[in-house]
Amino acid sequence: MFQNINQETLMTLVQEYALPLFWALLILFVGRLVARGFTSMIRRAMARAKIDETLISFTTHVTYIAMLAFVFIAALGKLGVETTSFAAVLAAAGLAIGLSLQGSLSNFASGVILILFRPFKAGDFVEAGGVAGAIEEIQIFSTKIRSPDNKQIIVPNGQITSSTIVNYSAKETRRIDLVIGVSYKDDLKKVRTVLQEILANEQRVLVDPAPVIGLLELGDSSVNFAVRPWVSTGDYWPVRFDLLETIKLRFDAEGISIPFPQRDLHIVSGKVA
Repeated sequence: MFQNINQETLMTLVQEYALPLFWALLILFVGRLVARGFTSMIRRAMARAKIDETLISFTTHVTYIAMLAFVFIAALGKLGVETTSFAAVLAAAGLAIGLSLQGSLSNFASGVILILFRPFKAGDFVEAGGVAGAIEEIQIFSTKIRSPDNKQIIVPNGQITSSTIVNYSAKETRRIDLVIGVSYKDDLKKVRTVLQEILANEQRVLVDPAPVIGLLELGDSSVNFAVRPWVSTGDYWPVRFDLLETIKLRFDAEGISIPFPQRDLHIVSGKVA
């Protein structure tokens, strides 16, 4: 009789606890393998499509965590845990965490937008989020920017997507805008000819689009020419620096003056007028 009771108790324990525990562990084990295999498949597919590594890592990580959460809830259901109430608790906890981290979540969402739409890439020189510099790395929550004087600036992604982005590296060519002032006494035709020769002799200035030289305005102290050559984006600053130096030296050699603001004083009866 005692042996029969023990066998019955043992069978009851096995049915009520051991089998559900076995199935729960099996679900966790198989589910983890399936999650790894599925995320590996996603990674390979995205890699073949030549998608950015940051986006691949982010997508596979989120997918893996979501699948593990589903597997964990399924395992709890096999153990007899009320998964509906458990899911509600998780949702409430997620909402509380989300409210406390809404700034970080905003940066997270902005990081996803930057990775998906790619307004810039690593190496581009941009103005974004109130700073200017070369993009070093686009992360999920922030972007690393290297300033022209070699400082590393970490800008929250939300600050970047909520402001205007100027990408100076997006196009292959850029236009240099110079304003060159000469004296009212100078020969304007000679000035134009000299400027045309300077641009023609600069090999880095593009022929197409053609450079533009035009009389911009009659200023208070000078006649101002607009000099607008086109160059490759990478040559912008070197050509700008060289053109300004060449124009000054050539004007000096040609006797063309570059005036500076000045005021004429007339003294009448001992008083300044």
